Amino acid sequence: MKNDKIKNSALHEKEGISPPEIVSSNAVETIKNFRKKQPSSQELIEGILNGNISALSRAITLVESTNASHLAKANEVINACLPYANNSVRIGITGVPGVGKSTFIEAFGKQLTSLGKKVAVLAVDPSSTISHGSILGDKTRMEELVKDHNAYIRPSASGETLGGVARKTRETITLCEAAGFDTILIETVGVGQSETAVHSMVDFFLLLKISGAGDELQGIKRGIMEMADAIVINKADGDNIKKANLAKLEFNRALHLFPTKKSGWTPTTSTCSSLTKEGIKGVWEIIEKFLKLTKTNNYYFEKRAEQNQYWMLETINEQLKTNFYNHPEIQKLLESTKKAVSTDEISPFVAAQELLNVYQNYKKLS
Repeated sequence: MKNDKIKNSALHEKEGISPPEIVSSNAVETIKNFRKKQPSSQELIEGILNGNISALSRAITLVESTNASHLAKANEVINACLPYANNSVRIGITGVPGVGKSTFIEAFGKQLTSLGKKVAVLAVDPSSTISHGSILGDKTRMEELVKDHNAYIRPSASGETLGGVARKTRETITLCEAAGFDTILIETVGVGQSETAVHSMVDFFLLLKISGAGDELQGIKRGIMEMADAIVINKADGDNIKKANLAKLEFNRALHLFPTKKSGWTPTTSTCSSLTKEGIKGVWEIIEKFLKLTKTNNYYFEKRAEQNQYWMLETINEQLKTNFYNHPEIQKLLESTKKAVSTDEISPFVAAQELLNVYQNYKKLS
């Protein structure tokens, strides 16, 4: 039985298939040309609105690109998709590494698709500060959900972006909504206290915890708890059920020490097991109650409007930063200025101001 389970796993290395003796060179050339072909903006837009996953994936790749030549095309696709967006429930899911985010999302996603929902999972993987690479292994972890026709999983690298999300997660949400996904799950990198950006792009913020990770005072120290709309104690199965229930009580006490939320919602705690699926249904019921309350008192719509303003300002900041570093004069001076700073010939603050003055002067001349 154990061996059968291993063979059925996506992590099991399957036996290879010998290639045919004769491979059509024409077929190979056709495939290569197809892969090289870059679809137009209009083709991507039509594909997304028709629910074509391939078009959606290619559009997300375009949006995430740091290539300046891709920016105009990406903006054209996003602007065309905007009228078809804003029709989903956006749920942020965070927790420390090892809490079981991917396993929980798979169980939760399967629960949602069983209810007829179309689920898009935006899984953000941390990038190495040394190699700048990311594993992007979330699709492998969610081997059941990835086979579900009503689910779409898109792993992205966090890059240098802080806050637990990728640089273009907000735009990716828009594209997924335009493609017909009515529930967006955003899995953050799970770094603990700094995941604030995701809170500014979701309707409901879910914090996953495990028992034995600290008492209620430890919970209070984590500023992320103030943003949580619900705390779910995961891995409540086997010998861990009693500990999970105790942790639930401790976090429930901690939540009462926080000020009342503007939404009028009182954060709640619950337990679940992503393996046995116990408590997973209850998590969605909590989210439904939250949505009903916040739509009734209009907080849901006010928050969406505030988020739009916030991301407009964030986009301006990001574009200004990109323009500064891509300016040819700044690129000429940057390396020599960095060397001067490292040898204490000039202070970092004066050096920064001088570079900014150079940039401003050249912008005035242009």
